[in-house]
Amino acid sequence: MKLTCERDKLLGAFQVAATVAPSRSPKPILQCVKLEVKDSVATLMATDLEVGVRITLEGVQADGDGAVILPVQVFGNILREGCDEKLKIAVKSKGIGVQGDHSKYDLPYQDPEEYPEVADFGDGAHLKLPALLFKELIRRTLFATDNESSRYALGGILLEVEQISGSDGVLVAVGTDGRRLAKMAGPIEIVGDFQPSDAPIIVPAKSMQLVDRAMLDLEGEVLIAPHTNDVLVRTGAATIYSRLVEGRFPKWREALPSRSDVPQVEVTVGPMYSALRQAAIVASDESRGIEFSFGGGSLVLKGITAETGQSRIEFPISYDGEEITVSMNHRYVGDFLRVLDQESTFTVEVQNSESPALFTTSDGYAYVVMPLATNR
Repeated sequence: MKLTCERDKLLGAFQVAATVAPSRSPKPILQCVKLEVKDSVATLMATDLEVGVRITLEGVQADGDGAVILPVQVFGNILREGCDEKLKIAVKSKGIGVQGDHSKYDLPYQDPEEYPEVADFGDGAHLKLPALLFKELIRRTLFATDNESSRYALGGILLEVEQISGSDGVLVAVGTDGRRLAKMAGPIEIVGDFQPSDAPIIVPAKSMQLVDRAMLDLEGEVLIAPHTNDVLVRTGAATIYSRLVEGRFPKWREALPSRSDVPQVEVTVGPMYSALRQAAIVASDESRGIEFSFGGGSLVLKGITAETGQSRIEFPISYDGEEITVSMNHRYVGDFLRVLDQESTFTVEVQNSESPALFTTSDGYAYVVMPLATNR
C-alpha cells in the first residue's frame, strides 16, 4: 500500500490518537498507532485495551485498501520536526518508507493484523447533544474527580440520563472526590429505543480528557452510546471507546444541600476570583483554608499560616444580613471559579461554619464544598 497525506492534518490527528497508546506495554504493538485505509476512508486507531480511539483522516490519497503500523515516538517526532508539506508512506517487503520533499525514513514493519480491534460507533440507540454543551459538562465536573479513592468509584464522571418525554431528556454529569461535588445538567435528544439503565455509567477521567481534546468542532454534535460495561462517544471525526469504571458511586443527590431560610448571596465571578487569589498568597500545602465571612454588605477573605503570615481581602457584595463565616479549601473554590465566565454571576448558599457551601449558576451547574474545621 502507498499513500500520500498532508503532514499538518496527519500531525493533529496523530497527536490525539497517540495520547491513548501506552508508553509501556507487554504488547509492543500497543505503543503504536494503526493507519488504515478502507473504501477510500483513512482512519487512525489507537488503544490500550481499556480506551480506544478512531479518527477519520482527511487529505489522504491511497492506491487501495491496506493498513500500516506507526510507532508513536518515532513517527510522532517525524511529524513534529519535519517541514514537508506532504508525506508519502509506503509499505515495503522489509519495512515502512516515509518520504517527503526533503526527508526520507525507513521504519521497521509490524503486522497490522496483530493490532487489536478498536470498536466503531454503530447505528443503535444513543444520546445526542451539542458539542459545546458536552464540553461544558466535562469541563465543569472533571476537576472534582479522584483517582486515588478505593472505597468508591470516584475516578470518573457519572452520567445519568433522565427521560422527560419521547425523545426529550436531560443528561446529568457528576464528579466528586468526597470533599467537594460538581454537578452539571443539560438537555439531550434520545435517539432510538434507548432504555436508561439502573447500572451507573461512570466514564474514566482519562477517557473524558480524550473526548474533550477530540472535540474540535464545537458547532457540531456529540453522540453517546452507553452499554453495560463500556461506552462509545462520537464527536466530529473521532470515535472514542472506553470501558466504564466499576464500583459504587456515592448517592450524590443526598450530598446536595436542600435547605430553606438560608442566605443566598449573588456574587460576580471576577472580583471573587481576584480576591481569592490575593487571600491565598499566604496559603500553604499544609494550610489551604481561607475564611469566608459574609455580612454587612461585604465579603471578607482571611488567610492565616504560621510560616507565611496573614491576609485580609475585602470586597462589596449584596448581602447585608447577619455575618456568616465558613472556612474552605481555597483550591476547591478556585476550581469552581476558574471554569466560569469572569463576567458572570453565581449564587452561594451558606448556613454556618459546619455546613457545606452550595454554589449554583443559572445554567444548571451546582458545586458543593465541605467546610474545614475552624481549628485547622
